[in-house]
Amino acid sequence: MTEERIKVEEVSYAYEEGAAPVVKHVSMDVRPGEFVAVLGHNGSGKSTLAKLMNALFVPTEGRVYIRGMDTADDERLWDIRREAGMIFQNPDNQIVATVVREDVAFGLENLGVPHEEMLGRIEQALRTVGMSAYAESAPHNLSGGQKQRVAIAGILAMRPSCLIADEATAMLDPSGRAEVLQTVRSLCREEGISVVWITHFMEEAALADRVIVISDGEIALQGTPREVFPQVERMRELHLDVPRMTALAARLRAAGMPLSDRILTVEEMTEEVKAALCPSN
Repeated sequence: MTEERIKVEEVSYAYEEGAAPVVKHVSMDVRPGEFVAVLGHNGSGKSTLAKLMNALFVPTEGRVYIRGMDTADDERLWDIRREAGMIFQNPDNQIVATVVREDVAFGLENLGVPHEEMLGRIEQALRTVGMSAYAESAPHNLSGGQKQRVAIAGILAMRPSCLIADEATAMLDPSGRAEVLQTVRSLCREEGISVVWITHFMEEAALADRVIVISDGEIALQGTPREVFPQVERMRELHLDVPRMTALAARLRAAGMPLSDRILTVEEMTEEVKAALCPSN
């Protein structure tokens, strides 16, 4: 049986005692090497859920486990945050040093990692995210995408088994979004790191292994992208969009074109339209 990296059991969370919970009886798990996208409209509770997975918040009800460690156990807090690294929306909020190499070293210093081991971890982390050439650079001179990759390197140096990204590409331009997403997907595939990717970009979610849709603090939909996104009307009821090609396919089907309801990408749309317009004899 596969060990869950993250296990959420009937979790609810309220910001104040007696207040209405913003997360309500959520249960989910994330397996090793799995890329899970979490979607939800503003105020749906998805960012609160992310903070519950990193022990920034402790559930009002239920339990969150990171590799079997209960996030309510104060004595395991450092171990939990070392296993479940958090990437925030604004990379400037995570960068604390004036030199890239020193910023990546920050978390290791807090963990008391010996100096010689620290040097190797820093080099490896920067190499993994493609930022070795910027080791001596000032972070404020980097692009948004490069800053976010430095923030990821700082987490990787601590050797986590999970990455939790809360709108990590929201403040980046398209090229920055693409480079950060590619970096994280490579970590998932090649390093076996589990990823919880909270986003409002549907094309990013379409690349996930699994999609979880949160609405008013509860799980409203979940499944693979090809199971979730064809439910166009349901997604709109939840105040969410679907990938552009999925929406276009739905409109073309309504106009009578025989297209699959499982189209997610431009390439898939191209093949389907070719097949519809030029059926083989």
